[in-house]
This record gives sequence, structure tokens and C-alpha cells, in this order.
Amino acid sequence: MFEIDESYLACQMLALLNIPSPSGYTDQIVHHVCSQLKAMELHHEVTRRGAIRATIPAEPKSPQDRAICVHLDTLGGMVTQIKSNGRLAITPVGTWSSRFAEGARVTIYTSKEQYRGSVMPLKASGHVFGPEVDTQPVDWDNVEIRVDTDGTLKQDMLEKGFDVGDFVAFDANPEIVPNGYINSRHLDNKAGAAILLAVAKSITDNKIALPVDCHLLFTIFEEIGIGATEVLYSDINELIVIDCAMVSEKQNSSEHSVTIAMMDQAGPFDYHLNRKLSALCLENRINFRKDVFKFYRSDSASAIESGSDVRTALVGFGIDGSHGYERTHMDSLRETAKLIFAYMLSTPTFARDEHDIGSINGFPHQPVRELIKIET
Repeated sequence: MFEIDESYLACQMLALLNIPSPSGYTDQIVHHVCSQLKAMELHHEVTRRGAIRATIPAEPKSPQDRAICVHLDTLGGMVTQIKSNGRLAITPVGTWSSRFAEGARVTIYTSKEQYRGSVMPLKASGHVFGPEVDTQPVDWDNVEIRVDTDGTLKQDMLEKGFDVGDFVAFDANPEIVPNGYINSRHLDNKAGAAILLAVAKSITDNKIALPVDCHLLFTIFEEIGIGATEVLYSDINELIVIDCAMVSEKQNSSEHSVTIAMMDQAGPFDYHLNRKLSALCLENRINFRKDVFKFYRSDSASAIESGSDVRTALVGFGIDGSHGYERTHMDSLRETAKLIFAYMLSTPTFARDEHDIGSINGFPHQPVRELIKIET
């Protein structure tokens, strides 16, 4: 039932990874995703800033709508100073450690053209600084961009068009190993976007009828905390977010399964929606885990914080080394795609949810301990 074109998924993932898209510099990746949606003949619209909402309509039309959400933006950087030696000071776009930036190849986007460069620690050479290279603090004030252009003075760089506020995009450097492992920067969340495109392509190619209108949401400011606030409208009853699930000794996630997040730093996800997703995994023999993330938030948090009265859940593909040089496995992408596919084919969780507000009739129950009545 849940056949996914894994070749298309991998090709789209690589294509997305090779389009620079730090938060605030996402126009090109928006055009790319819209070209894929157009090829599928899916109606889609774009907000003023570039968030995308596509729709796979139900047959027949459903009184309820649901949405699957991914984000297209990634971590990046911005120039804060042109130094006297011609190098560039940088600050992060998004939340990540400078230790993962050191040694990275980058593109700097000036008002005139693009330049290539490398992020270097201030004390980069042991032949010059000796043991001091091992004592330099890890922070963004201790790295700089060495630009691949002639110019060793600030004035040289200003004349070339470099300026404070220039965006810096970090190369993804993706590699798919024959055994299925995938290494790259920015798998968060371009692997998720590729999963959603692959599921949509399978549904449209095979003309599969959905029981509920399903909107595909592609956001562009998740890494700076805005996320789904721009493109989530009141017609949506349920929101499933696809994002990464952190793999470590302290977590329960795996690079070979899909993870259902029970809670993140913004609080618990919807009880009933999570139970439904777990049941779909068991029913369809989808390899899954459950996990709790203490230092993590997603498009779901921004949607709820903006006032949306919508049931939300988060499903993730397992990632090792999140917000650094990340790794996942094709197994995890496949299992995540299968769960999204199963969810899109499922009936509404509650008929009552088609109304914004109503009587208590039809409102669900959660299990509670029966109180023992004492005769008096």
C-alpha cells in the first residue's frame, strides 16, 4: 500500500541540500519546491515571504482539513564586521555552536556577487600558535571567514561589495553511503521536505483518493522560531510536523525507525493524535519509537504559540549530531514516509473537530483511575 519512490526521495533530498537556504535567504528553494508541486499538478499558493501551502483534495470533499508541515530553511550565518585584515566576522542564523562551523566551506552573498570562503578559528595554525590552538574558546567571536579573493585590507573588501548583513550559506556536503547511511549538514529539515514530496508524488502518481483534504505546508523561518505561524489557517484541524529526532545514548530515537515525539520543550503533543499515530504504526508494521526532547522545538510550537487551536504531533527521522554534520539512514526516511502515508489515508480522528467550538457532545475521554465509592 505504502510504496514510495525512494530514488525520487533521494534525488530530491540531494537537490534540496544543494540549494542554499539559511533562514531569510530562501527564495530559490521556494521556487524549486513549487516546481515539484507544479509537476505533480497540485494546487499551491505562496505567502508574501515565501511559505508554501499546497493541497491534495479529498474525494469526495471532506468537512475537515489536515496538514503535514516541514521547514525549508536551515542554519547559516551573517557578516557582522569587515575586519582590518580583510576577513569577515560572523554571527549565527539559527541556534548552533561555532564548533560545527570551523572548517566549513561557505558562500557569501554580497550585493554584487557571490564569493567562496572558509570558516577558520582565529588561531588556525599550530605552526604559528603552538599549543594555543587547543585552548581557544568555542564561540562565534573566535571564528572568522577567510574569503577566496585577493584583498588583505578592509577597504579592498568594501570595494568588492562586502558589507555587514551579507548572508553566509554553509555547504551541505551530502554523501549517501551504499549501506544506506546519509551524512550531510542540513538534513534538518531537507530530508523531511524530501519525504513529504515523495509521499505526495506517490499519491498523485497513483491517483489515490484521500478521505480528508490534506495541505502540504513548507515553512521558511522555523530555525529562528517563527515556523508555521505564517501559513496555518483556521480550516486545519490537525497538524503533523515532520522534523528530525535526535539520536544519542540519552534518547530513545533510532536512525532506523520513525520517532513519535511525546513531548518537547514546548510541552506535550496531542494525546489522541499520538495514540492514533502509534496505532497506525502497529497496524501497518512500521518500525517506530517514542521519545521526549528536552531542548527542542518545531513548527508545532510556533503554531500553538500563535494561537492556533489545532491538534499537533511531531514525527521524526532519526538524526545523529543534530545542528552539526548530521547523519541518518534511508531506513528512517522510509519508515517516516510510511507513517505519513498511513496517516494521510486515515479517517478523521474526531468528527467533532470540524467545528472550531461546540458542545461537549463528542469530546473525547482520556483514561482515569476509577474512584472507589465508600458507603456512608
